[in-house]
Amino acid sequence: MLIFRFFLVASYVLLNGCGSSLEKPSEQDKVVEPAAITVPTEKPQQSKVETAIEPDVMYMLMAAELAGQRGQYAIALEGYMEVAKRVKDPRFAERAAKIAMYMKDGNKADEAVSLWLKQDPGSLTARKIAALSALGAGNKQAAVEHLDAVLKIDPAGFENTALELAAVLQKDGKSDFVYEVLDALAAKNPDQAVVYFVQALLAMEIKNTALAEQKVQRALDIQPGWDKALLFQAQIAVFSGDLNKAKTLLTNASLKYPDNDKLKKLLAQVLIKAQDYEVAADIYQAIVAANPKDGESQIALALVYLQMEKDDKAEDIFTQLLDQPEWQNQARFYLGKIEEKHEQTKKALAWFDKVSDGPFVFESALSAVSLLAKDKQFYEAGVRLNLLASQFPKQKLRIILMQAGVYGQQKQYEKAFQLLSHALAEQSEQKDLLYARALMAERINRLDVLETDLKKILASYPDDAEALNALGYSLLAKPDRYAEAEKYLQHALKLQPDEAVIIDSFGWLQFKLGRLESALTYLQRAYAKQQEAEIAAHLAEVLWALGRKEEAEKLFDTAIEKAPDDEYLLDFKKRILSGKE
Repeated sequence: MLIFRFFLVASYVLLNGCGSSLEKPSEQDKVVEPAAITVPTEKPQQSKVETAIEPDVMYMLMAAELAGQRGQYAIALEGYMEVAKRVKDPRFAERAAKIAMYMKDGNKADEAVSLWLKQDPGSLTARKIAALSALGAGNKQAAVEHLDAVLKIDPAGFENTALELAAVLQKDGKSDFVYEVLDALAAKNPDQAVVYFVQALLAMEIKNTALAEQKVQRALDIQPGWDKALLFQAQIAVFSGDLNKAKTLLTNASLKYPDNDKLKKLLAQVLIKAQDYEVAADIYQAIVAANPKDGESQIALALVYLQMEKDDKAEDIFTQLLDQPEWQNQARFYLGKIEEKHEQTKKALAWFDKVSDGPFVFESALSAVSLLAKDKQFYEAGVRLNLLASQFPKQKLRIILMQAGVYGQQKQYEKAFQLLSHALAEQSEQKDLLYARALMAERINRLDVLETDLKKILASYPDDAEALNALGYSLLAKPDRYAEAEKYLQHALKLQPDEAVIIDSFGWLQFKLGRLESALTYLQRAYAKQQEAEIAAHLAEVLWALGRKEEAEKLFDTAIEKAPDDEYLLDFKKRILSGKE
């Protein structure tokens, strides 16, 4: 969950009223611009500035402007500073301040901003720059003073200002100091909910959920109906893994504020995360009924229908969205996914190929490659992958992983292994590459590489359930390492207790340890969740070992009909069924 929106650092635009702006310096003279918070273009509070400029001052001003155009910023700065001191017009102090910041001259910038504020104490831009400077220097008193002024001048924009300041200072490790300043500001303004809200955001940034909850609650005590705070309170609960609390908070808020769609949409998302699809669908249906032009909610409703196996309803929504340019490419992508699910390869490819713009172009192209490989059209899949490599150079990693997968489907495991090894030579710590190579290493009996790669992942990601499961399962090939395998698989199962693949691995461990009844319990549970061929082969073997041979054969017959080429089922047939009496 993103708490901050980190703003691209914007350079200051020099005042047009004092002649042309500074030209871009040459490479020789270029100065890296300082980090700056975004600020609105503003005019001084005076309705009209009438300044009688003496001839010598006018000459000084012209010289400063000319120096600026030539990239002689030190001379320009001195000129504007002198003019600002002699002419009571805040525009000259502003220009001097911005040149000083461009030059990263903190002392001159502070001097210019101080003069600027004396001449125009209500300037929001000057206050923001002064606050940034004070925070950067660790001057708590001055920072509180300037932020207090910003809060009074622009209460509606204070949240964005404070977050921009915090984002700029975060890289210098000053988030805690910003929080202290906001504490002092809250003491001066105890009735300003926005100050507590910003503190809650900062607390979440440093992963202090208890403090974030406390501060957002304080904001809501002051401003009970603030939808942004209500949403964030629920997001904190989701972040903490307490979906029930999030549901309760959002349900109560939605009942209290029935016209607030933001609250309803977040509630629906929480319900989806909790796999409560029926209620989530009801919420989106109501939103769409009230606002038929809400394409985002229509897409969300269609995706919920897909989760509920109501493909026809989802297809109807996506078909309707084809007439809306904003949503048609996304709709085409999901219509392709529906056809792929129904094993309509030609129709699925036709939809994927119609996706022409936006973020779904690459996803559609990759889905088409995957579909072709699954349909054993490997040549066409390879041609498309080569095109993707040139069209989407930034997606190099995913293309490599897909190429390795296509090689794997052709049983060209050594080729896939070499491709991944080459990629790892450039990105030795990349988790997905390590995991993919580990799988290929198993295929070519390089169990040393498999173990090394998976342990490398776990060194950086000790709670990676997928790697824990893969390593634990691989060790089941070595009877002297069952105890070690059990440690990894127990950890994986604790992290993801409802994941069918992990339950299957743990059940197969029980079988290897001779705990047949325990193995049966786990494997039946895994198969109920995911009727996958390897799980079926494991379950059939346990049933056979328990003397329930008729059940084992029946299960095998069902599974082999769906996956006639599956190696695990064929192995079971060769080892067990072929030798039966």
